[in-house]
Amino acid sequence: MDVEFLKTNGIDVDKGIELLGDIEMYNDTLNDFLEEQNTRLSDIEKYKNSDDMENYAILVHAMKGDSNYLGFTKLASLSLDHQLKSQDNDINYVHEHYDELMTEAKRITDVVKKYLGK
Repeated sequence: MDVEFLKTNGIDVDKGIELLGDIEMYNDTLNDFLEEQNTRLSDIEKYKNSDDMENYAILVHAMKGDSNYLGFTKLASLSLDHQLKSQDNDINYVHEHYDELMTEAKRITDVVKKYLGK
């Protein structure tokens, strides 16, 4: 596993290791993130499509937390925006900016898969 690959893809690995303790814990947490991510993304889409902002907010909050721990700076920021807007029931914002959030979430997921060899 090449940590430089993560860094060149905009992931703040050093922050993640600082928060999680060491590279082994970081890699374990990346694995956990990856296992949850597909279900999470499909559930986020389901809640967006049904305008269920309460559950949408819960899931983007969880993605924000994971992203902060793992050094996914841009995804954490986008998730926070979506969390705050969905908590305010700003359905228009969520719909208008959804593709940007999903593009970054899928980009990060692909980078993590390549890094972990999955």
